[in-house]
Amino acid sequence: MRILDDLALLAGRLLMASLFLPAGIGKIGNVAGFAASLAAKGVPMPTLMTYLTIAVEVGGGLLLILGFIPRIVAVVLAGFVVIATATSHIFWLIPDPAAAAGQQIHFFKNAAIIGGLLVYFAAGPGRFALGRKEWN
Repeated sequence: MRILDDLALLAGRLLMASLFLPAGIGKIGNVAGFAASLAAKGVPMPTLMTYLTIAVEVGGGLLLILGFIPRIVAVVLAGFVVIATATSHIFWLIPDPAAAAGQQIHFFKNAAIIGGLLVYFAAGPGRFALGRKEWN
């Protein structure tokens, strides 16, 4: 049964990376646009924050695929998702019910992503990973 656990952990890492990696790569071609959206939300130093976002999403996505330094990656990505959620998906402040409902879905989707990252933190990367020695 252990092989199935390791395959599930690998699949989970790949699926989680499929969220972060394309998002970060997509921002590379639109630094100014993403920085402008951060500035509109009142985020300080939006250009710097854009580059940090790209680094976290691309770097975190690649590290998830490799299963390298899993506990650090899990904490950094979970913290990133908490911050992104707090700045972008505060549905309770949106007066339009339809718009609020859409943001509420994103809020709880992000909560589930944080949950998955906490499971990754606790369970480890599995056998098919560069960071598996942390759990031996």
